[in-house]
Amino acid sequence: MINASLIAAGTYESHHWLLPETFEIIYGGIASTLVISALIKFAGPIVKKSLAARTERIQNEIDNARNARTSAEAEAQEIRSALGDISSERSRILAEADAAAAVVLSEGRARVATEMADVEAKALADIANASGRVQDELASDIKRLARIASDKVIASAMSDSVRQDLIENFISGVAR
Repeated sequence: MINASLIAAGTYESHHWLLPETFEIIYGGIASTLVISALIKFAGPIVKKSLAARTERIQNEIDNARNARTSAEAEAQEIRSALGDISSERSRILAEADAAAAVVLSEGRARVATEMADVEAKALADIANASGRVQDELASDIKRLARIASDKVIASAMSDSVRQDLIENFISGVAR
């Protein structure tokens, strides 16, 4: 052992400038061997286990990422195929809508043509009825005016003697 008083006095000299004393090498080597052996025996399995768990966790993350990528690529492919289906479906729906619109348009035109024919027939019937009424009224007015005119013409053209003869003839005809 090294005396502390010698070190304090500055008179201690080592046997070598780089190497420690022999007893320090022996005790230090034994202590280091015991500590390293204890670490290897007790801490080694724990470190080995944690490294294996870390490796397994990393491998699981890689596998999960690979599976997620495969799944995402499959979904992307489905979306791309569905997009193609959407285009064809849109075209089909538009074609059906055009066909339905053509049917509705032709039915509407037929219905309008039928209604126009009905309205036209009704208008012609109304015109014929109105014409008949007007002709009847005109004939009635002409008869009335003709009677008035004939009465005035006869009254002005007949003498009193002719009128007297007519009245007597009428009375005698009634008496018979």
